[in-house]
Amino acid sequence: MPQIVPIRQLKDTSSISELCHKSDEPIYITKNGYGDMVLMSIELYESTQRKQRMYTDVEISENQIEMGRFKDAGDSLEKLKEKYGL
Repeated sequence: MPQIVPIRQLKDTSSISELCHKSDEPIYITKNGYGDMVLMSIELYESTQRKQRMYTDVEISENQIEMGRFKDAGDSLEKLKEKYGL
């Protein structure tokens, strides 16, 4: 379940840092009852970025397959074996 914290609690930086590192999801910060910011640990941020890059790569690959821009892996491997005498 997402954690929601009012902006006034950001004054206690140590507890907010601890909360970010204990949580496996972003911490939502509200201001005057409305969403304002999102905080997360660097580890969670980097993990999120890796997932996003992977999803982007999968989308690119799917688009290339739809356009017919792909090669058979077996054929490519055989050509490499012939080329390098493996």
